[in-house]
Amino acid sequence: MAYIHSYETFGTVDGPGLRFVVFLQGCPLRCQYCHNCDTWERKDARIIDTAAQTFERIRRYKHYYLFAGGVTVTGGEPLGQPEYVKNLFELCKQESLHTAVDTSGYFLNDKVKAALNYTDLVLLDIKSIDEQQHLELTGAPLSRVLAFLDYLVSINKPVWLRHVIVPGITYNTELLAKLADFIKPLPNVEKVDLLAYHTLGVFKWKELGKIYPLEGVPPLSPEEYAVAKQIFLDRGLPLTSGSSG
Repeated sequence: MAYIHSYETFGTVDGPGLRFVVFLQGCPLRCQYCHNCDTWERKDARIIDTAAQTFERIRRYKHYYLFAGGVTVTGGEPLGQPEYVKNLFELCKQESLHTAVDTSGYFLNDKVKAALNYTDLVLLDIKSIDEQQHLELTGAPLSRVLAFLDYLVSINKPVWLRHVIVPGITYNTELLAKLADFIKPLPNVEKVDLLAYHTLGVFKWKELGKIYPLEGVPPLSPEEYAVAKQIFLDRGLPLTSGSSG
């Protein structure tokens, strides 16, 4: 059984093509700009389903996902429930559906590795390439993310790297250059998603009675985004663009 926040039947931003998206409940990180803070606590799950029950939902729309689409599990932190991910993706592969997981890279153990065996694509969020800043932004050490990424490199698992650019925090040309230089030699990174920080999820913090840590930080401007984008383009990295939610 899995603790699930919600399902989205026609997702377009969580992997290639049109996708069925599963939002799992529960996350060990506490990212200061999280736009899904309502997925943090596992006890707040709205749905409890088995992988087979989820797959029955997917089957209704399967013909939409077979060509250039697929199934993505996100969260929350999906690899906090790795057995469910493995079981769901095993069912997907039996019916030729592309699979992707959107993760922070926090967890790496034998059950996670088993789930990755059935995963076609990993969407990996690197919150910051600076150790101290990563800890302050997320409450978790950067070393866990890098160890996860090292494992993905070792098994040649295709990766899309995601990075949210926050004015005054991760919008820092020195850090952006450091991140781009770090990514450039990685052989399994297919592209980089640079996500512009926005404030559309702030209302969720307020509804839950939480203090939003980045109150007053404005959305990233187009001019700032262009500067950040150029840093990655100058290094020949393939980019897509968007917002952080």
